[in-house]
Amino acid sequence: MKKFFPFISVLLLMSATQSPPGLFEVRKGKIEFHSSAKLELIKAESDALKGLVDLGRKQFAFKVALNSFKGFNSPLQQEHFNENYLETETYPDASFSGKIIEDDDLSKDGTYTIRAKGNLSIHGVIQERIIRSTVQVSQGKIKLQSSFTVLLSDHDIKIPRIVSEKLSSEISVQILAELEPK
Repeated sequence: MKKFFPFISVLLLMSATQSPPGLFEVRKGKIEFHSSAKLELIKAESDALKGLVDLGRKQFAFKVALNSFKGFNSPLQQEHFNENYLETETYPDASFSGKIIEDDDLSKDGTYTIRAKGNLSIHGVIQERIIRSTVQVSQGKIKLQSSFTVLLSDHDIKIPRIVSEKLSSEISVQILAELEPK
């Protein structure tokens, strides 16, 4: 329960009232990752991104079920991802929740580069991160795009020596999300 507290507390705080103005939820979201190691390129994606953004409070909370990632090179690679590295039975979700740092008025149409400061939880390890994103606001809808890296060592994900040339210690992550008023 402790590892989900940041996500749950922000989510509950943001949804405690009846959909205040400025509350947006993910209607369509995709997360892709890739590992570019010496001997192998691993890519997968998930369309199971969930999340809320409260523009008034400048708060956000996102999560994805880790076993929802598909598109691996082989079923064995997907099995290793879920069982050996991310241990999705024990740590089923990754989450990121926190505050938007910028003072931009995201209720107005435009394109903004923002920084989001919060807690990134993967594999039961929470790391405080600042992640830069591009936000496009148009006709009351929001499109979010972000790219960042995750170091496996920051989240206590071990790489066995036997596969060290097949799995990068640094994973590239891309997020695309469309949000609409809740």
